[in-house]
Amino acid sequence: MNFIFKRHPLAIAYCDSLAGQGIANATSGLFLAAPRRVGKSTFLLNELISEAKNRNWTTVYIDLWVNLNVNPADLIADAIKNKIIEQDNKFARIAKKVKLDKINVLGAFVLNFTNRGLPENITLTDALRILIKISEQPILLIIDEAQQALMNEKAMNAMFAIKSARDQLNLPGEKPLLMLVFTGSNRDKLAHLVLKKNNPFFGSDVTPFPLLNKDYTDTFTDWVNQNLGKNNQFSKTSMHQAFKFVGHRPEILRQITGKIALNGDANNLGELLHKDALTWQNRVWEEFESDFNSLNPLQKIILQTLIQKGQPWLPFSEESMQTYSDMTGEQTISTATVQSAIQSLRERGLLWQSGRGSYALEDDSFAEWFKHTVHLSET
Repeated sequence: MNFIFKRHPLAIAYCDSLAGQGIANATSGLFLAAPRRVGKSTFLLNELISEAKNRNWTTVYIDLWVNLNVNPADLIADAIKNKIIEQDNKFARIAKKVKLDKINVLGAFVLNFTNRGLPENITLTDALRILIKISEQPILLIIDEAQQALMNEKAMNAMFAIKSARDQLNLPGEKPLLMLVFTGSNRDKLAHLVLKKNNPFFGSDVTPFPLLNKDYTDTFTDWVNQNLGKNNQFSKTSMHQAFKFVGHRPEILRQITGKIALNGDANNLGELLHKDALTWQNRVWEEFESDFNSLNPLQKIILQTLIQKGQPWLPFSEESMQTYSDMTGEQTISTATVQSAIQSLRERGLLWQSGRGSYALEDDSFAEWFKHTVHLSET
C-alpha cells in the first residue's frame, strides 16, 4: 500500500480564494513558489484538481517542464485545445471513428490535431470562451513551472493573452469564469510575472507554497512503523529532523527511510536517519561550494550582491557598479566586464536570465548555502 498524505483543508482554502470567497482573494491569480521536489505538483494533481472537480470546475493543467523542446506558448494552447475536444464526447467519438485530423468546433473554428497550437485567427480568449461554453463550467487553468514562460517573447505573449482572457471573462460582481494558478520552483523567477508594470500580472503577489511539516512526518512515521518490528521503530523526532535536513523533500526522505528500514541497525535507526539525511544535504552543499570556489572575484561578488539585494536586482546600476568596484578594490570596472562575468555565471548554471533581461539565481538553494556557509565564515 502506498503512503498518501492529504492536505484537503489547503486545497479548500486555495479554491475559496480563487473563487473570491476566502479571506485571501486570488481572483486575479494565485502564484505559488516552492523548491522542486517538495510535493507541489503532487498537491496540484491530487488535491487541488480534486477539489476543483468537486466544485464543478473544468481544470486545465499544463506542466511547462514536460517538454523543454516545445515553446511554452504551444504547450498552453495544446492543453486548452485538447481539453475542448475532451469535453465534447461527440467530437472525441467522431474523430476516433473516422480518424479525422481536424474538427469544426461549434462552427467557430477548426482544430487541427496534426498542428501544434491554435489556428492563427483564434486567440486564447476565444478558445477559453468556447471551453466554458462546451463544459458549461468555469475554468481553472493551472500552469506548473510557469517561470518557463519568461524565456522568450512568444511564451510571454501567451501570459499576456491569459491575463487578457481573465479580464474579459471575469465580470465585476459576478463569479469568476476563469481562475488561474501559476507555480514556480524559484520565487525570484516567478516574481517576474508580477513584479513590474510591464509584467503580465503586475500587482499580484507570489505566495510561498507551504512545505510539508511535522504533521506529515508524524503520519509517515506511524505508517512506516506499522510495517516494522516492535524493536525496529523510527522515532517521530528523528524523522522530522531528517526531513528538515533534506529540504522537506518527501521523495528523498522515503528513499533514506527505506534503505535504513531494510539494512539498518534497529537500535540506531534515529542516528542512521540523521546521518544519511545530513550526508545528502552535505553532498548538495559541497557541489555549491565547489562551484563557488571556482569563480573569479567579480563573479563571486555578483552572486553575493544578487543574494543580498534580492528582487529587483539591477546588475548595471550605478550602485551595483560601485559595489563591484569597492569589493574588488578596482577603481573602475567596465560594463563589458560585468556582462562577461554574468554570461559565464549563466553558462555555469548559477545565474538565470529571462528573455527581458531580468536575473535570478538558477537554484534558490544556493542562497541558503551561501547564507549559512560563506556569509557565516566572513562574520
